Formats: sequence, structure tokens, C-alpha cells
Amino acid sequence: MLLIAAALLTASMHSFGVVEAPAAPAPAPVAIVHTASRVLEDPSVTQTRSIGVEIDPAAVAHATGIEFLDDLGSMPTADLRRVAVDPAVVDTVQDDPPTARQVATWWAGLGDDEHQVLETLAPQVVGNLEGVPYAVRDRANRITLTAALADPATPSAETAMLGQVRRSLESGPGDPRRSLVTLDTRGAGRAAIAIGDLGTAADVTVVVPGMFFTVTGQMRDFTDTANDLATEQATLAPLAVPGHGHGVAVVAWMGYRTPDLSNILSLSLAKTGAERLERAVTGLREVRGTEQPRLNVVAHSYGSTTALIALASGRMHADSLTVLGSPGSSVRTASQLAVTPGEVFVGGAHSDPIAGSGYFGTDPGSASFGSTLLDLAGSADVSTAGDVLRRPSGHNDYLKPGTASLHDVALIAVGRGDLVREQLRRGEGTGGGGVPGTPDMYLVRPQDIQQRD
Repeated sequence: MLLIAAALLTASMHSFGVVEAPAAPAPAPVAIVHTASRVLEDPSVTQTRSIGVEIDPAAVAHATGIEFLDDLGSMPTADLRRVAVDPAVVDTVQDDPPTARQVATWWAGLGDDEHQVLETLAPQVVGNLEGVPYAVRDRANRITLTAALADPATPSAETAMLGQVRRSLESGPGDPRRSLVTLDTRGAGRAAIAIGDLGTAADVTVVVPGMFFTVTGQMRDFTDTANDLATEQATLAPLAVPGHGHGVAVVAWMGYRTPDLSNILSLSLAKTGAERLERAVTGLREVRGTEQPRLNVVAHSYGSTTALIALASGRMHADSLTVLGSPGSSVRTASQLAVTPGEVFVGGAHSDPIAGSGYFGTDPGSASFGSTLLDLAGSADVSTAGDVLRRPSGHNDYLKPGTASLHDVALIAVGRGDLVREQLRRGEGTGGGGVPGTPDMYLVRPQDIQQRD
């Protein structure tokens, strides 16, 4: 059954809605003495920026945590340019980075000139450190992107991936600016693109994709989907709770490797993805400081398994979680999730073979889980002057414009999950008793007539 579902998903996937210097022998340790921090006109000129320590550039790749950061901040510029593209250093940044708090404290302790040197000469590092301001990360990652695309030595597969990222950063007339907040060019790649300003938005939504999504194949479509959600949220902003603040940001977070047919039955990618998602959210929390946004996680398919694991880890929390077309997870009840009580929502569309299946454990839409099931049948919506909303169909239709599911996800993301729970527009009786109308039997799936625990 799972392989059949996988084939269906593959067929419908598109509907969901620094140049490296030549290698050189490692130099002897460089003696560093104190001088005033400054940037020279020629950034290739060696400059010292620390006090009475010795830094071996080759040892940076083996440093961790704050030691790793201090080494980078103390390194002469000529060495920094080379070390920053060392594969082992890149691996540390991407896979075992310092904590967001360590990064934020380190970055705040540097001067503007040091910021400029690091951003210009070590963009692959700076662009992917959680805790660095998002505007800085965007500039750094765009440096990496532009340099790699202009380098004739870049492998064709990587060029294709980066071309997709570049196209994903193109916004339409009137749309919010897009920021490249994560870029991993290794292997199949990883990326995250923000619609809107992550540094100021009152409502931030992170969208987590499911199986078969790759940067090369789906990043542009996925980013456009995030833009559609941001547009819907902006439309519903007048309904948001007064006094909360203004501004919407949505992150198309392809920050983990999703499964393909070779590993579709494995949970290892979900567990790794959960750790990466935890770091991303912790980074947002650290950057925002005392001005915390309402954080919403929207997760589709295998991405819901990833998000559920992350939110049950005790290392991240969210104001709301919405899972769509979920194959389940090891989490048994909503009370295990670090989510505001009553703010876990589950959507399953007509003819979606994955929703409610419980392939990877407990179905979050089961009666015992404690979530709110979304009514996605579609009809007129009184909250937006009677706009007609259609029901989503299949596994990849949830966040398409005009669907009841996109509308509900946007309502939840602006803090109006109460409107979804009250079912103001679909299927309720009019006599004040709140008795649902007759169910549409065309919407019934096999798992709907079986116990979902």
C-alpha cells in the first residue's frame, strides 16, 4: 500500500502547490597579536584581529562550539578565505554547529568591520549559522549562490540546484521580498527561503515539506506555495487578535533531506530533519529576543512526522501546529507536544491515501490524539464576505489558492484557530445546537470507517 501511495505521490508532486581557492599545503600556525579591529581596503591582505593566541587554520575544522567561532573571528583574512570553504568546516556549520545562543553572543561581540570581513570572505559559514541576523544570512548566501553559478568548475547537478534556488528568490509584483536564509550545496542540497521579514513579523509560519521534495525539483514551486500562504494570511490579517502586532513571514523550509523510493519506509530522515527544524526554530527565537512572534508550524505528509518528532523533543515549541496528509508518528497524544493547548490541527483531504493511514505510528487525527480536525468540504466562507472555497482533493492539494484548507491554515497562523474550531461556515446546524449536517459520503475514505487509534 505504501509503495502504491508513493507512486501516486510521485505522479502528482508538482501539484503541491563562494568560489573555492585551489588547494594549498596547510601553513604553519599563525601567531596572532593584538591590533585594532579594522577592514583593510584590500581584503586579501592578512589582518590580525585577536589577542595573544595562535590559530592553526587546519585545526578549525576540528573545533566545535564557541571555540569554532572564536577561531573564525581570530583568523587572518588570507586564511579565513581558504578555511571557510574547507569541506570539514562547511560540514561543521551545517551538521554540528554552535548553538544559536553561542552564535548570537559571538556575533554581537564583533565589530562592524569584523562582520563585513566574515560576511564577505566566509559566506558559506555566516549564511548558515543560526543566531546570525537574517538580513546578514541572506546577503551571505546570495554571495555563495552567485559565485557558484558563475564558476565554470561547479558541477552541472549543483548548477541545476542553484539555478532553481535563484529562480525561487524571484518575487512577483507587489509580493514581499524573499530571503535566502539557508543554503547547503552538498549532495542534493538544502535550502530555506523566507517570504517577508523574519526579523520583525508578528506571525511567522514554517512550512515543512514531505517525501520526494528536493531543492532541484520543487524549490520554486514550494516557495511559491509559501507565498500563497503569506498572501492568504495577509488577507486575513484584519481578523487577527488586536494588539498582537503586524507583519507576516512564511518560511519555505526545505531544511532536511526528504525520502525517496529507496528509503521511504525509514524514519531516520525524519529524526535528522527534526533536529534541523529544532535548530532553525531555536535560531529564530534567539534572533527575535524579547520580541517573539507567534510561531506556527505547517507540515505536509512525511514533514508532519518530522514536525511531530521535533515538537515532542522538548527542545522547541510552537504556538500552533497544523499537519496535512499525515502518515503519523511515534507521538501518541497532543499533550506530548510543546504546542499551545488546543492549537494542534489536522487536515485530511478527499482521496488522500496517506492522511489517517498511520504508516509511521499514531494518526494525529485519531479520536484519542486530542487534535482539532479540519472540515475541508468547502463552501461559502462568512469570515471573508462569502468567498467560495473548494475542497482539496488528493495528497498535494492542501495549500492551493482557493481551497478550504489553505484558508483554514491561514486563519490558524494569524491566531484565529477559534474560527476553525467553531466551524462558522461549513456543515453546522443553524438552530444553535451546533449539530453537524449530513456527511458527504463521497468524502469517506477507507480509514475513515475504521478505528483510527
